[in-house]
Amino acid sequence: MRAMAVTLPMCSVDFMDTTLSIEEQAVADRIEELKTQLGEDLLILGHHYQRDSIVMHADFLGDSFMLSQKAAESDAKYIVFCGVHFMAESADILTSEEQSVMLPNLRAGCSMADMATLSEVEVAWEELLRESGLSDPIHRSNPEDPVGEDEAYLVPVTYMNSSADLKDFVGRHGGVVCTSSNAEGVLTWAFERAGPKGAVLFFPDQHLGRNTGISMGISEDRMPTWTPGFGAMGSLEQARIVLWHGFCSVH
Repeated sequence: MRAMAVTLPMCSVDFMDTTLSIEEQAVADRIEELKTQLGEDLLILGHHYQRDSIVMHADFLGDSFMLSQKAAESDAKYIVFCGVHFMAESADILTSEEQSVMLPNLRAGCSMADMATLSEVEVAWEELLRESGLSDPIHRSNPEDPVGEDEAYLVPVTYMNSSADLKDFVGRHGGVVCTSSNAEGVLTWAFERAGPKGAVLFFPDQHLGRNTGISMGISEDRMPTWTPGFGAMGSLEQARIVLWHGFCSVH
């Protein structure tokens, strides 16, 4: 069996099995023909998790954040994102109306992103505001002003591995989107806007929220988990981070 090494930006990949079936080879040849015909008008982005027969055609290989950045920097008319729904959505948000972002498999989803839907988050948001007594940051006249001593807010933070409508939700309610690398800085920002007596609703990855909170010195008893349909597992009274009951089924 021959080994073929291909070096792409951010990653070097060894393809140990280059044998393709007749049908697979025909598809691979057609992809390369189209890449030649379209030239700089076509950009193919491949996520780390894709199989070798997909990665071999990618112009860039990386994680969802890095690939979305590459999409935003590109002038290509057609961007093919070989990943899952939320990744292609993020790239589509960051590109212009003249560019088209395509997801080859519309059934490709992320189990963790699917654990937090907009309808579930909207219901949880209203229940949390009611049960905790915290206020929605949307009612602040100037979000940049320091939070008063008698004020306490619930600030939503979503991990990038979430749907576009949830990213829109946090934006409408004075929150923000984070990545795994900047989660601590984002939580620091959110705590400032929540106030000393306020809290953060972190979704959909409970483990990222919990581990980041622990690294910031927050005890686990101040990080209750919220499960849709069941509510909080733990006290909301002293909560600093309310963790959505979401996780990656792969990792």
